[in-house]
Amino acid sequence: MKIKFLLAAFLFASALSLGSMANAGSGGKDSAKDSPAPTVSAEQSQNENMHVEGEKRFRSNCGRCHAAPPKFAPRMMATIVRHMRVRATITDQDMHLILRYMTE
Repeated sequence: MKIKFLLAAFLFASALSLGSMANAGSGGKDSAKDSPAPTVSAEQSQNENMHVEGEKRFRSNCGRCHAAPPKFAPRMMATIVRHMRVRATITDQDMHLILRYMTE
């Protein structure tokens, strides 16, 4: 029992000293404040662009007859969009963008 306590105390003291050494190495400043703001990754911006484009396509193709439906399960929404693609003569690319917009 005494060995476990000593080992835990040693590990705790080591962690504290490493933390203080790292803080001293940065001049005492918080490194999170010095770092630039996180940038949006290319994948996130592409997803956002696809979402916006899907919304535009929904408004131009579907919105002329329909209000945005409530959220459905992705499989159900895929079936609905496929059926409406034929009726509204929507392109394949438009269908994919609309489906992505409706399922996110």
